[in-house]
Amino acid sequence: MPRRRQITYSQHPNHAARSAHAKGEKAFRTYDTSYIRPKRNPAFAIAGIVVLVVAIIAIVFGVMSFMRGCGASHMIPEGQEVQITVVEGEGAKSVAKTLADEGVIASANEFTDRFNALGSDAIIQPGTYTLVGGQSVDEIIQVLQTPVAANTFTVPEGLTLAQTAQVVSDATHGRISVDDFMAAASNVAAYADSYGFLASDDGGSLEGYLFPKTYPFDDDSTADSIIRMMLDQFGSETASLDMSYATSRGLSLYDVVKMASIVEKEADAKNRSTVASVFYNRLESGMRLQSDATVAYFVGHDPTPEDVETYSDYNTYLIDGLTPTPINSPSLECLQAVCSPEETPYLYFYFEDDGNGGMSYYFSETYEEHQSTYE
Repeated sequence: MPRRRQITYSQHPNHAARSAHAKGEKAFRTYDTSYIRPKRNPAFAIAGIVVLVVAIIAIVFGVMSFMRGCGASHMIPEGQEVQITVVEGEGAKSVAKTLADEGVIASANEFTDRFNALGSDAIIQPGTYTLVGGQSVDEIIQVLQTPVAANTFTVPEGLTLAQTAQVVSDATHGRISVDDFMAAASNVAAYADSYGFLASDDGGSLEGYLFPKTYPFDDDSTADSIIRMMLDQFGSETASLDMSYATSRGLSLYDVVKMASIVEKEADAKNRSTVASVFYNRLESGMRLQSDATVAYFVGHDPTPEDVETYSDYNTYLIDGLTPTPINSPSLECLQAVCSPEETPYLYFYFEDDGNGGMSYYFSETYEEHQSTYE
């Protein structure tokens, strides 16, 4: 039997139906209907509230853990440099976000809270800053409080004299040309009287002595004034070097700079002193250094087998001892590694990409071991 369709007043309303329904609804609202309503169990109500609270707490902790995890994974490694720019009038909140985005700090709130706690003592100066992974919030604030010179240039570790000249020329928009800078830096005699450490320099240029760092300059700076600023930095950075080991092995400061410049290109941060020991051992045993880095210096690219067979005073596969001059401006860490090398019996090493953005190093005492490891 087919179901009869129910017709309600809302489907075909008329005046009488609407009036009756309104009266009925008004009357219904005046009646006590509690005895016909379903009874609530208080235990169920409490349980529902508890479940809701637990769920909210779990969500909050989950979000916080996720944010902490993301922050930790995004942090740059200790010692890694990153540059940030603070524009005129930029506030602490905006700067904190930039620092967090770049992985310098784990929490933007931590930075702003500390900045606000310092009150009027905390003033962020506009400029471009180089920050390093591992710095504390207080250290970062201190850096950001130091006014940055309007004009700066940065010489990274391992740059050659010619590359440094190009950096200076680019920074000054050609006002100090590459040729002008090279000419000034090739006149050691002009600086020898002012800088005693140049006494042993017989290479005819300042290759290796223009210390890698960020330097300010003015619109009236010259090649000479910039070179003197870089030599001043070399003098202050190397003043504390303990030369006793190098001297005992017959090396002058200039020789140390030469070897350190080779170590700069041949070693990573973990293996500098071990690589330095290999070069010391080779010099001691009368072997040639056989460094690809020295060949790359005169050919200008990663050497080919043909390049290795090409004669040059910088080809340590074909010459005895150290190169005539340094092959770049080494870092203080490489200079220290040459002054305090690891004591090892190694005469051979090679390195290869470890697949994780770094290098794996292998050291051997004999050529046979070296060959078997390399193969």
